Amino acid sequence: MIQLHYYPSTAAMIPHILLEELDVPYERVLVDRAVDAHKAPAYLKLNPNGLLPVLTDGDLVLYETAAIVLHLCDTHPQAALAPAVGTAQRAHFYKWLMWLTNTLQSALIIYFYGERWMNEGNAAGAAELKANARKKVGAMLDQLDAHLGSHGGPWFMGADYTALDAYVFTLCRWTRNFSAAPARERPHLGPYLQRVLARAAVQRVIANEKLSPPFV
Repeated sequence: MIQLHYYPSTAAMIPHILLEELDVPYERVLVDRAVDAHKAPAYLKLNPNGLLPVLTDGDLVLYETAAIVLHLCDTHPQAALAPAVGTAQRAHFYKWLMWLTNTLQSALIIYFYGERWMNEGNAAGAAELKANARKKVGAMLDQLDAHLGSHGGPWFMGADYTALDAYVFTLCRWTRNFSAAPARERPHLGPYLQRVLARAAVQRVIANEKLSPPFV
């Protein structure tokens, strides 16, 4: 059986949503970051980086969220959570998937954990880094908003819901407590995030992870 190693409100929420969309049997395995379970030897055997999520499927052990997303799309093609291979839409799907994980998610990680890139005690440097990361994230949210406005469809790729919607929703959710201009305040992102939030699979994930409002 598929096992998803997760902690609430992390990047693990993305494959969690996809597994609920797929409606396949799977088991959630809590990795409690509050007690540093992600640094324990047993978990580091699964992911030596000590990051979440990890997906196991029989003998397969897979980390990196984008890789897990592609694996779930490829092993469940009937769900059509990604456009057909070889099409222009699939190429754009790859582009946005890599942009989300390598560009937006990376900038958000710097925003939330800027001190990791500074010498110990360099509070001023960490604050400067956080402020600059916040500006970059704002520009990236504008880019997402513009893309949604460019096609007018209900979902990120247009008419069809895909795995990208789980990714965009989760990363935008991380901005919910921004003091200014969180994702939900943008004209196209705001209604879009509410549409994703309303999906039954997303509501089940929120219940499973025992999340509290605001949800976006």
